[in-house]
Amino acid sequence: MSSDSSTAVRRSLLRDRSFRSFFLADTVSQLGDRVSELAFPLIAVLVLHATPAQVSVLTALVWLPNLASVFVGAWIDRQPHKKRLLVVADLLRAALLLTVPVAFALDGITLVQLYVVALLTGAAAVLFNTTYPSFFILLVDRADYLDANSKLSASRSASFVAGPALGGVLVQALSAPVALLADAVSFLWSALLIARVKITRTPTPGPAEEEGATPATLWQDARSGLSYVLHDRVLRGILGCATTVNYFTFASGALVVLFASRGLDLSAGMIGLGLGIGAVGALLGAIAAPVLSGRFGVGRTAIVGGVMFPASIAILALASGPSWSRIGLLVVSEFFSGLGVMLYDVNLNSVMATVIPDHLRSRVSGAFSAVNYGIRPLGALTGGLLATLVGLRPTLWFAAVGGSLCVLWLRGSGIPGARTLDDLVPAASPAPGLARG
Repeated sequence: MSSDSSTAVRRSLLRDRSFRSFFLADTVSQLGDRVSELAFPLIAVLVLHATPAQVSVLTALVWLPNLASVFVGAWIDRQPHKKRLLVVADLLRAALLLTVPVAFALDGITLVQLYVVALLTGAAAVLFNTTYPSFFILLVDRADYLDANSKLSASRSASFVAGPALGGVLVQALSAPVALLADAVSFLWSALLIARVKITRTPTPGPAEEEGATPATLWQDARSGLSYVLHDRVLRGILGCATTVNYFTFASGALVVLFASRGLDLSAGMIGLGLGIGAVGALLGAIAAPVLSGRFGVGRTAIVGGVMFPASIAILALASGPSWSRIGLLVVSEFFSGLGVMLYDVNLNSVMATVIPDHLRSRVSGAFSAVNYGIRPLGALTGGLLATLVGLRPTLWFAAVGGSLCVLWLRGSGIPGARTLDDLVPAASPAPGLARG
């Protein structure tokens, strides 16, 4: 395909009805998620008077189901109807979130209920997120991976601008539990929009689909996904980098709202406004990522983002003084955090989409998530323990310094020197001796 035709395809991506439907579904769902991310911990803090350790447990439970994603991914690779799984996951999350405002209206909301909802919505998220990589390559041509990831990341970034401000208003006007209705409705809309997507592409068949191949067991499929990640230098480097940054940023992430509320004495509305304004950085990062990677290279852009994302937590740790200073440093911290994470995510997500074979996508994603997302509960619990022992500010410094070291994992992966995705040789088949299926 010529460069001119490639440009034409990229420019017309949102004109594709199926991609547009999924883009809108993701946009609506992400906006609702931003409301929940503010409302959920505020329910624990303001309504149930939770301690830092209890807030950390709440965050940990959301991510705990990812430990099983290595098996979920192996199972998903065997399922022919990927779109149906995405719809089911959205409907499950909508139903679970609706139980919180209902319980609040009946004066029966408890921390135990929040824990259960957090755990089960996390399980539904594992189903959705592990299915997504296999669905993505049926929806988007390889030539459009960077463009599609940029657009989806821009949508996510925009939700960080509007979502926290909307969440702050809803929490103050309606209460935190009732604000969760917005996220429940967003999942219903997402399910309806995804159901409209029409898939015409077919994945590249894997070895187990070839005539005469011996079917593998679910355990063998799960093991092959994890083995593939560990044997591939590109994926191994990304996994180490992502796992490190997730551990440290979640040590602080579970405490940001708590720190802003109690440590900085900011209201729910001010917290939402500060997070929303700061999230402009993420929007700019998502839009600029393809341009910057084109000029400076995919690898260098990802590395800059990988350092900037966690290092910005140190800015929040410095917050003190008058209210304008406290809210200002919250905004600046969120701005550079969002900018960094988008430069990191857009490029490395596109790298992963390039190097993973079609028939291994969900099981590799599942294995990746089991480690990368599975570390998040440990990070959250570490943050809660440190905050209890040494305080909130030292915990933020711990996260900023430790997280910034994540990019050391990329040495030897081939990513730092990669200018384009074509510089990273696509994996054609599993490494010798791995289970096939």
